Amino acid sequence: MKFFLLYIKQTLRFVLKPLSFVPAIVMMILIFNFSDQPAETSSALSYKVGVEVLTVTNDVLDKGWSISKIRQMSTDYQHYIRKAAHFSEYLLLAITVAFPLYVYGLRGIPLVLVAGMICVGYACLDEYHQSFISGRSPQKKDVLIDSCGALLGIIITRILGFTGRMTIFRPLAYNAKEERGH
Repeated sequence: MKFFLLYIKQTLRFVLKPLSFVPAIVMMILIFNFSDQPAETSSALSYKVGVEVLTVTNDVLDKGWSISKIRQMSTDYQHYIRKAAHFSEYLLLAITVAFPLYVYGLRGIPLVLVAGMICVGYACLDEYHQSFISGRSPQKKDVLIDSCGALLGIIITRILGFTGRMTIFRPLAYNAKEERGH
């Protein structure tokens, strides 16, 4: 019975570990699709997001802003909304890239370097891709913002991975060592 349970665990790990990369692939597709939008479509989406965020902010903080003020603020803050979107997209991409690498045993500086190269490389390709889209152009500043978001995402993954390994997942780590004969 013990052998059978060990076999089931190993089989599940073998099947599920590669699936841990699916969220990273989904994030890459989302980023590509956002970058594939012509400038007018992208600006309209940023404007809508700004209106929604400012409306929620107005409701939560009870600011008393009128809808016309919210619309004007969304227009005024477009630059910051777009840059925050860049940062957020790559923060999420880095988490979804770094987590499966962590699952496969990459830790410390190698994790930062590999996940960082993947994310920064994708940011460069994304900006290059934008050079072919109507009204869009590649921006070095966007790659820098993307890279900062990616770095924070990798740091968050390292902290969560380390904390989890030392706390809630500690029993699982010991079981895995015992199964390997350590």
